[in-house]
Amino acid sequence: MVIISVDYGDVRTGVAVCDRLEMLATPVTVITERNADRLAVRLAELCREKKAELIVMGLPKNMDGSEGFRAEAVKAFREKLEAETGLEVELRDERLTTVSAHTYLSMNDVRGKKRKETVDAVSAVLILEDYLGFRKRQNR
Repeated sequence: MVIISVDYGDVRTGVAVCDRLEMLATPVTVITERNADRLAVRLAELCREKKAELIVMGLPKNMDGSEGFRAEAVKAFREKLEAETGLEVELRDERLTTVSAHTYLSMNDVRGKKRKETVDAVSAVLILEDYLGFRKRQNR
């Protein structure tokens, strides 16, 4: 199944995709868009282009597992995205994915503007890899 992963942000939104065999998660792009309606349209276009069958979106939780205002924004955007794409949007705990993405980029000496442009796509990859691992564990 082709799955699109979204790391939703107020300004930048990272997107990743996996292959039909669910083996490889790769970054697609970072969309810079503040308007949620326009962002949903752009993501719907990407979903059609990539022939996505499911969307996984990171759900930001606090370290104690509670949900704050960012989680509410993600849930509201989820509804827009489902309406725009006609696809199910599953939410996945994304605690520490941005930290892990920054660590990965540091280890690969990605700095400055390039880092800012890529960190959200790397976060989307990490969300998708986590989800793919979950699916594999469920299918055992």
